[in-house]
Amino acid sequence: MRSFFYAGILSIVSFASVQADVLIGVAGPMTGANAWPGEQMQRGAELAVADINAAGGVLGDEVRLLTADDFCDPDQGVAAARKLVSEGVIFVAGHYCSGASIPASKIYQDAGVVMISPASSNPTLTELGRANVFRVIIRDDADGIMDGNYLADHWKGKEIAILHDDSVFGKGLADSTKEQLRKRGVTEAIYKAFQPGKSDYSAEIAELQSANIAVLYVGGYQTEMGLLIRAARDRGYNVQLVTGSGVLATEEYGLIAGAAAEGTLFTSFPDPRLNSNAAAVIERFRADGFDPEGYTLLTYAAIQTWALAVEKAGTLELQPVIQSLHKNEFSTVLGPIAFDAKGDITTQSPVWYVWKGGTYVPVE
Repeated sequence: MRSFFYAGILSIVSFASVQADVLIGVAGPMTGANAWPGEQMQRGAELAVADINAAGGVLGDEVRLLTADDFCDPDQGVAAARKLVSEGVIFVAGHYCSGASIPASKIYQDAGVVMISPASSNPTLTELGRANVFRVIIRDDADGIMDGNYLADHWKGKEIAILHDDSVFGKGLADSTKEQLRKRGVTEAIYKAFQPGKSDYSAEIAELQSANIAVLYVGGYQTEMGLLIRAARDRGYNVQLVTGSGVLATEEYGLIAGAAAEGTLFTSFPDPRLNSNAAAVIERFRADGFDPEGYTLLTYAAIQTWALAVEKAGTLELQPVIQSLHKNEFSTVLGPIAFDAKGDITTQSPVWYVWKGGTYVPVE
């Protein structure tokens, strides 16, 4: 009888300790064509949680991380969000693709879950006015203005093509760039969608070469851009590839494009690895044999920002945490972060990069 009583007490204590954990999620493309940034997100989230717990957790409770794979797909994004909500998360760092983030944000809104995306840059995500939604990435319209101006400044009088993969992100970025380009008095020679997921884009490249396209601007992801530029170089076609929003700030593009990556221009968020605030965190990543490029530190910062907002609010409750995110500035691995009324970061400052010598460096 006593053993049963003690077993019951131990069971209650064990259950209570599990219930005391603060459950949060990371959601992104953990498999599929965009698994590379998915791994970056996972790595960033894991170290952020480890560091938070090493410092005493959140409001004295340990944080536990759950992962959901959305395949960069809208329907799977909703399924991933529902999975995390059903498991009891109160915060999600995600998603990567805007096409997954936007429908998922409605699930989080309905469930009272805070969402901070480290990567989804389409303006619609925060323009919908969902109070629970934030992001630490630069918006595509900021990139589009900068990209359109650059195209007009450097290639006015040349034939410019704008292609996109018809995704929420890719088309949105292409449209924003096209709009700014036209404001500058330049009309593109070609504007059209291409089919993502193909293994060969030689037909698309042949069409551009026949039209004497000097500059190709692409709204899409690194896999297709790597294959496009390889197809161009295989034909001896020296078209200039330009894109935006940091999708090429990853080793994956260089591996896919190979030598053809040389000279590719793209805008991106400032490389957080150059931020002195991130030095200690970067050292721990590298000690584990992992270079925290791309979206690694943005994901770390998304979780870090949420944890700081909770501490300032003094509670895990939704509305006080939302208010805390809006009214405070947070010191993170990305530097100071503050949000505007929409949930966007108040500093929108893209930087130009060029692939050179097998890696990407700031344009001088």
